[in-house]
Amino acid sequence: MLFKDIIGQQNAKQRLIQTVSDGRISHAQLFLAPVGSGGLALAIAYAQYISCTNRTENDSCNECLSCIKYNKLVHPDLHFAYPVAISKDVKVSTHVLPQWREFVLGNPYFTLFEWFEQLEAENKQSIIGTDESAEIVRKLNLTTYEAEYKIMIIWMAEKMNQASANKLLKILEEPPEKTLFILVCESEEQMLATILSRTQLVRISRITDNDLCEGLISKYDVSQQEASRISFLVEGRVNEAIHIIKQENTEVENFELFKDWMRMCLKFDTPKVTRWIESVATIGREQQKNFLAYSIQMLRSCLMKNYGAADLTRVEGETGDFVEKFSPFIHGSNCEAFVNELNKASFHIERNANPKILFMDLSLKANELLNMKELATHGQ
Repeated sequence: MLFKDIIGQQNAKQRLIQTVSDGRISHAQLFLAPVGSGGLALAIAYAQYISCTNRTENDSCNECLSCIKYNKLVHPDLHFAYPVAISKDVKVSTHVLPQWREFVLGNPYFTLFEWFEQLEAENKQSIIGTDESAEIVRKLNLTTYEAEYKIMIIWMAEKMNQASANKLLKILEEPPEKTLFILVCESEEQMLATILSRTQLVRISRITDNDLCEGLISKYDVSQQEASRISFLVEGRVNEAIHIIKQENTEVENFELFKDWMRMCLKFDTPKVTRWIESVATIGREQQKNFLAYSIQMLRSCLMKNYGAADLTRVEGETGDFVEKFSPFIHGSNCEAFVNELNKASFHIERNANPKILFMDLSLKANELLNMKELATHGQ
């Protein structure tokens, strides 16, 4: 990860680069970073810069063997520790290292909750336990493989309990030669005093709205107006900005899927429905469930529009035009049954139903429901 790839944080980048230039790399540093401000990203970029064999004045070269390995997070002298949901199969970070690498490379601004969602352990306790501390000590007592420094990045270091922290105190105070600890945390109050006293504090600021706006435009291909709106809403939290962008993009994709599906189901164009199902079957279980939830919202909007409650639909533009035209097909005689079928489909997707069979069955039922006449006029 390069410094230039990190949104904003120019002052923090320059301070870290200067420590390398001056040969004043503290062996134990604590990056105190607000949620979504890039503390983990800065830690990785700093580690890569230290290990780069051909670094420039401002960044890693991104071409040497060390940088190539860092770009995949597979450098043998780079180590990570992070909270996990301890179970009989998972005791330490390395037990879920492939998931960690994939998640970090996809978006290094994620939250602890998002990480545990990735592990499908969002309802479990997050902890850096005593087994993890023992593993950290073991790794750092090994000799370096390729780089000048062995580097250990501990993310969400405040999740260490007293017993876990105590196991690290000696190595934090008297580390092996050319060993660097970078602890990343979000809450200074939750950090144990024994750890705070043994690390050099590096305060990382909230990303400014202007920096975030520029970053969203360059990295996520959004307009100036949209980037400004999102930056104002999220108060420097990149993870929240990404979530909004993805949500809005997903809504556009869901609308196109729903619009095409309903038109095909109305007259039941078998070849087109079959092709549509082939496409939806490839998008993955979570996206399929998200689409079904969106479809329920659209049915509600159509029902409201049909019964004259247009101000409740909260849809506009192309979506509003579609709701206007499609709403006569959604009424009191079919809406509840339609929603029930969508909910049942979501339930079966959760249990790994075959998506092609499921969506074909759902499409046939949709055809029947869409062509159902309203049994009585509204209000009688």
